[in-house]
Amino acid sequence: VQLQASGGGLVQPGGSLRLSCRAPRMVFRRNVMGWFRQAPGKEREFVATISWSGGSTYYADSVKGRFTISRDNAKNTVYLQMNSLKPEDTAVYYCARGGGIWPARQLNQYHYWGQGTLVTVSS
Repeated sequence: VQLQASGGGLVQPGGSLRLSCRAPRMVFRRNVMGWFRQAPGKEREFVATISWSGGSTYYADSVKGRFTISRDNAKNTVYLQMNSLKPEDTAVYYCARGGGIWPARQLNQYHYWGQGTLVTVSS
């Protein structure tokens, strides 16, 4: 099962990027979706998650107030709007389908992963 993340790139500190992740309908429909990231030499960490309806969201403290997760169920796509980017946001960003207890912020709650998209924040 393939989720396709896109939208990464090189951006200056303080800039913005919008990541997208399209999933097969059977994966996306009525499922929690989430974003994780992995910086070089570090473990993969939770960024944000959204309920299947889009009515509930949850963020890591490190991105709260700067990042916004959203979804378009008609397009089977989840988004991550990233504003006020910092060098420490540099990482490969992954989208995934999750489940279990809300908020789904543990790695082991996610079972279908995209290939990742690289975000580099640097001047």
